[in-house]
Amino acid sequence: MFAEITRRAAVLLLMIGMMAAAAVALGGCSNEEASLSGEEIRQESGGKVYYEIFVRAFHDSDGDGIGDLRGITKKLDYLEELGVEGIWLMPIHPSPSYHGYDVTDFYGINPDYGTLDDFKDLLKEASERDITVIMDLVVNHTSPEHAWFKSSASDPNGKYRKWYKWIGPSDPVPISAATGYPAYKEYGDSKYLGIFPGSLPDLNFDHAEVRAEVKKIAAFWLELGVGGFRIDAAKHIYEDLEEDKTSKEAAAKNIAWWDEFRAAVNKVNPHTYIVSEVWDDSAAKIGPYLKPFNSSFNFNLANEMTWNASGESASNLAFSLDRIHGLYDRMSSSSFIEAPFLSNHDTNRVMSELNGNLDHAKMAASQLLTMPGNPFIYYGEEIGMQGKKPDEYIREPMIWSQKKYEGQTTWISNKYNALTASVEDQMKDSDSLYSHYRKLIQWRKDIDALRHGDIKPYSISHAAVVAFRRETEKEKVLVLHNLSRKEQLFQLEDSNEFDTLLAGSKDNIILSNNQVTLPPYSSAVLE
Repeated sequence: MFAEITRRAAVLLLMIGMMAAAAVALGGCSNEEASLSGEEIRQESGGKVYYEIFVRAFHDSDGDGIGDLRGITKKLDYLEELGVEGIWLMPIHPSPSYHGYDVTDFYGINPDYGTLDDFKDLLKEASERDITVIMDLVVNHTSPEHAWFKSSASDPNGKYRKWYKWIGPSDPVPISAATGYPAYKEYGDSKYLGIFPGSLPDLNFDHAEVRAEVKKIAAFWLELGVGGFRIDAAKHIYEDLEEDKTSKEAAAKNIAWWDEFRAAVNKVNPHTYIVSEVWDDSAAKIGPYLKPFNSSFNFNLANEMTWNASGESASNLAFSLDRIHGLYDRMSSSSFIEAPFLSNHDTNRVMSELNGNLDHAKMAASQLLTMPGNPFIYYGEEIGMQGKKPDEYIREPMIWSQKKYEGQTTWISNKYNALTASVEDQMKDSDSLYSHYRKLIQWRKDIDALRHGDIKPYSISHAAVVAFRRETEKEKVLVLHNLSRKEQLFQLEDSNEFDTLLAGSKDNIILSNNQVTLPPYSSAVLE
């Protein structure tokens, strides 16, 4: 499972080399529609810690066992105390599924989760705590139960027929770029394009009415007070088929659409923060999306930080990030904001990937929370919740207490987390994973270079120590993570550039005469 560091470095360097070509091919580095400069966007929207919530699993306000919006509102104080400044809500729209990624009404609230008034209350209460709320925007496809699709399927001559893509029963069926399975699904005597599992029909973004409707949907939620969106399946608007993966035309059409979307969003609120899901190993394919989007989730970095922690072996992640970020900055007019994470609702939980090792979980968290940009925490990650696919088991109920607790959700039984130390217990324990997350988040608030600084490499000879600089114009710090079970003693580079210990995760960290002593599984920030 774990690749060698040298292999990772070689792959990353290859990716960097490919990105320049992508920049030329896909063009455009400025966001002419934005009324804010790139640096203003980065200062305003960057540096926040976001918390991803699966509403159904989080907190129940009415005793039916299903998490809801009022339940989240009741837990805003918990999130504020943890240090969270942003919330990403997984889909909250009406849907026939438990997960909500097959929407039947883009203007409504899932009745399991409450009402539109409940959502407005959540936005108001979050705003009073300076917590931004962003929401999943799932517009690549709809549910087959959506009224648009039902009309499209039943009336070949009707208004909504062209809102989806149809072929005849004997037409050849190409392969989906997303799954490797047939891209068209049978429906009566026709077939519709649906590249994802579950019979989800793709919207036809070549149709002007579809594009206008999606912009209208975004405006509706922004005007209510939503601070932005997480864009689901962002690269699959036109990358529908297997042959589209290498098609410059498909990539260019994707970017053109999202540029159009960004321009429309900026007319409603130029401060809108948008983070995209462009799930790809190639930075060359990710980079162009950072013109219309502020951020794109960094899946490669998630793997690298997890590998580092699990293997107790440091990669030079700052070397690759520094170079990739340089190009991303140019492509986005310096508005690009990194979006690091460890796990999310589509991946095995990081604690399971770390085989339940608490020390490794703390070191993974330490890396995450000292990264540039907006770190994202998946709900329950801060208490070490576990889970492996299928998806239901990476979305288990949040563990608030091991005692009877009225807000506990029970939408599915806890296969992995029945014995997980609860929020209640961990809040009382200064050495718990929860306390570690809270401490590292506070570092970001206290040290501006951690919150807003760039990342730069720093050479160090110890294979178990991750080292990098974080820099703003006014502040420069050195971040050190001892990933190993052994104490690490080493000299800094021969200058006295860093001579003050600003923060340490353990009491017995020593900095003296340019020499650092790091206890096992510890982190330090030097100035």
